Order: sequence, then C-alpha cells, then structure tokens
Amino acid sequence: MGRKLLLEKAHVPGIRNYDVYRREGGYRSVEKALKTMSPDQVTEEVKKSGLRGRGGAGFPAGMKWSFLAKPEGVPRYLVCNADESEPGTFKDRYLMEFIPHLLVEGLIVASFALGSNRTFIYIRGEYAWIVDILEQAIAEAKNNGWLGKNILGSGFDCEIYVQRGAGAYICGEETALIESLEGKRGNPRIKPPFPAVKGLWDCPTVVNNVETIAAVVPILNIGGDEYAKIGVGKSTGTKLISACGNINKPGVYEIDMTISVEEFIYSDEYCGGIANGKRLKACIPGGSSVPILPANLLLKTAKGENRIMNYESLSDGGFATGTMMGSGGFIVLDEDQCVVRHTLTLARFYRHESCGQCSPCREGTGWMEKILKNIEYGKGKKSDIDLLWDIQRKIEGNTICPLGDAAAWPVAAAIRHFRDEFEWHVQYPNAAQNRNYGLAHYADPLPAASKGVA
Repeated sequence: MGRKLLLEKAHVPGIRNYDVYRREGGYRSVEKALKTMSPDQVTEEVKKSGLRGRGGAGFPAGMKWSFLAKPEGVPRYLVCNADESEPGTFKDRYLMEFIPHLLVEGLIVASFALGSNRTFIYIRGEYAWIVDILEQAIAEAKNNGWLGKNILGSGFDCEIYVQRGAGAYICGEETALIESLEGKRGNPRIKPPFPAVKGLWDCPTVVNNVETIAAVVPILNIGGDEYAKIGVGKSTGTKLISACGNINKPGVYEIDMTISVEEFIYSDEYCGGIANGKRLKACIPGGSSVPILPANLLLKTAKGENRIMNYESLSDGGFATGTMMGSGGFIVLDEDQCVVRHTLTLARFYRHESCGQCSPCREGTGWMEKILKNIEYGKGKKSDIDLLWDIQRKIEGNTICPLGDAAAWPVAAAIRHFRDEFEWHVQYPNAAQNRNYGLAHYADPLPAASKGVA
C-alpha cells in the first residue's frame, strides 16, 4: 500500500466539518507557518520538496512562487484554479468534495508565503454543489480564527473568496482564468507579461491548481526534504490519478510515482484490471490533451523498460513513443474501442471549446472535426489522413495558449500509432459502421509496434 498524504483522512466520518478535521490534525501547517516561519522560509520548503504543478504542466511550484514580483504598496494575489475541465480528470473535485478543509488550509499557508491578503478559488460552474461545501469550510475556518484579520496574532490578514466560472474549458488556462475573474470574456492573454508580474487587476499573481495547493499542507507538516524522498527523481511526493474507462475499479487513487503502469492498471489495489475480461488496447494517461499510447508502448518504453507512473517515465521517448503525465486523467480503452471514434469525440470537444481568438485553432479544430467525422461515418478518403496530419502540425505551437496544442496532440498521436485503423475505416467503410477494428498489433511485442509516423 503506497503512502497517502492527501487522501489519508478523506473518508474519516465527518471530515468535511471543521471539528473533525481539526481533531485529525488539521490546520497544524498554518500554526507552523504563521508562528515559526517567515514567508520566504515557507517558499523555500516548497522548493526543497520538488513539488511540481499538478494541473498538467508540471512546472516546479516553489520556483513559480519565487518569480512573484513584490513591488512596494501593490497587492499580490493567489488564485486557485479549480476549473478542472480536462476530459477524464476529476481528482480536484474529489478533494474539494470529501476534504475541503485541506484546500482551505493549503490556501492560507500559500497566501502567507506569497503575501496575498485576498485569495480566490475559481471553480467551474458545473461544480455547483461543491461551491456550497467550500463556502461552508471557509466560513468554519473564519469562525475559528484561521481567516480574517491578524490570524493567530501574526499580523497576517487573509480572506478567501469562491468565484464560479461559466463552464469554459479555456478558463483552465491561467490568463483566461484571470480575464474571467475580472469579469471579462475568458480569452487567454499574450505573454509576457506573465501573471507573476502583471496578473489579476494588473497585480502580481500566482495561479495554482487545487491538488498543488493541497500538497502544501503535508509539505509543511513533514518538511520539504522528507516530501522529496517520496517518489523518484524529479517526480517527488504523491500524485492523484483519476482512473476511468474500461477498468474494473474507476476512481481517484493516490500514488507515490514509483509504481509501474502495469501495476496501476492490473493490481487490485488500483484499477483492478480491464473490465469484462477484455484486453488492453490503448490509454490516454494524462487527460484528453496528452498523446494516446497503444498497449505495448504504454506498459513498456521503446527501450523495453517498464513504464512508471511518473513525469519522466511517461514522457520517455518524446511524442514519438511516449506521452505525458498531464493532469493525471487516466483513460483506459479495451480491445473493443474505436480509436477513430474517440479521436472524433475529442476533436469535437476542442472545436467547441476554442475561444476563437487564434485562427489556426479557430479554423483548424473545425476542419479536424469535419475530416474525422467523414472518416468515421464512411465518407473518408485515404488522403484525408495526411490532410489531418498536416492540419494538426499547422495548429501546434501557433496559438496564444496551449489549447491549440491540446487539440493537435490527440490527433497526431492517434495517426502516429493507429494509422492502420484509420486506413481500414477508409478502405472498408461499411465494415467500419458495423464493427470495430480490434487489437491488431497494438498489444504485440515492442519491435512490431515501433512503426508509424515519427
């Protein structure tokens, strides 16, 4: 059984309520920070921990905090990104629903470190019931002296506010989130200036994901050095994984990033194997925007080594033979799943969620959806596959924010690893309407899987 830092107390009866959370050791990190440490010392602990942003990018959190500009007389802001809109990802929802005080505690400590007296939780509109849970936790924290003026006699003031979004995936991008929080249309900003210099209301701002903020609590409680010993290499600490798809035990799991992908999928402690006795065909391991991998490249790297559930191992081989940890949205596909249909579903999502600000994304996502629709419904041509490849190349890297990349990567990886399935759809359109392509070579030993578009 792996070590649990975030979910250890998540199912203690009544843990949502302040009294139970406090009895179980809650708010100790706030006491430690405000009574015995300076803001810079808190930031240094987070740096020592090696904590990487858990929202998808994996950027070192302590380093991000240290970039925050500190001009005299100008307020600073911490914004918690609870917009969790990445298909396949639901671990932040789980944290906020079952142990909301952990997030509130982390926000107080992080706000102290950053000098933020007004801190915001930007939450996706569909999480309406969780807004009530968070606001109750914030009210309880304030009533017990953890928020407000002069917290614990430290001279530090802090208030936390919850702001609902309107259900736009684009607002998961930090500058679009800031625009929305200011009451504007949620369009990403051109960077620089970065939010650390000019963010919310043109003031220095740090935007961190829910899981990232929650991880600050155990980091302070056990110390940055101790936290860094968990995991491996630059993948320190624990990581929440949202596991779904064709598995026996979908849910949210906390792992220490030393277990293999094979163990995560097949062990009873985690996903419990592929549902209905089927075989593994493919997996999208980090949320819908990261490259899909066939079974043989998912369980083993191209070098034949076991693939491990961490940032470095999942990305081993680059996009040619690897993928990304991303937000930890682990979507498993069995032998009966159609890659073309799933790619069309993702393309439709990204076309719908594009803000339309950049023409490569605005036009390209629509074209990819149309072409994939033709292929899926028996109207495709073989040249459409190369056209799709060409369009995604023209989108990737040519937009203000990463949504263009997020739309391009799934299409690129699907063609790279499953081109024969696309060709089968084109060649046998009637058969493609009545049955799926199946496993083909996707679970064969590695040498047979190394072919494809590089």
